Amino acid sequence: MRAIVQKVTKASVTVGERCTGSIGQGMCVLLGISTKDTDKEIEWMANKLVKLRIFNHPDTDKPWDADLLQCKFGILIVSQFTLQCVLKGNKPDFHQAMKAEESEKMYNKFVEVLRSKVPNSDTLVQEGEFGAFMQVHIQNDGPVTIPIDSPESLATQKVKPPKPAKQNNKNQGKKKMDNTENKTDKALDQVTEDLDKNL
Repeated sequence: MRAIVQKVTKASVTVGERCTGSIGQGMCVLLGISTKDTDKEIEWMANKLVKLRIFNHPDTDKPWDADLLQCKFGILIVSQFTLQCVLKGNKPDFHQAMKAEESEKMYNKFVEVLRSKVPNSDTLVQEGEFGAFMQVHIQNDGPVTIPIDSPESLATQKVKPPKPAKQNNKNQGKKKMDNTENKTDKALDQVTEDLDKNL
């Protein structure tokens, strides 16, 4: 599961002429669900979002010292499968994104879990519209934009490092040494042959 978190002064989503959700100060979250995601990722991401300290503390005004709940700010969730994109050359590939029917169930469950963690969630937790063509209006504050990947998502991104080239260099060096030795042996044989003729 991948989230792109943006600290905003305001944000909203419209579908056609209809506004599906809007917030004032708070965070707008673009959410991409992968084929590997389970309830475990839902709980992890929901906890991470409500505890993310990207705001000034309401009492001390200290930056990066308060989360969504402390400030009583809003959160706007927008489903975005393109976050699971993998580039194949210059072409986007979305095979890592969960299929629409399953993804919608996961998305709805995620919003449900998030609402359970936010007091006054009817007002403070707003949404886009799953599967719709949306216009997302974001007034980024800072700007502050933070990508967050769940542990499972990070694990799937790990790639085994290529084998070191030293082994090849050793083999090449050995071949060069073997060739040099062969040439030396041939030269010695020729010298010996010439001496024998002279004798």
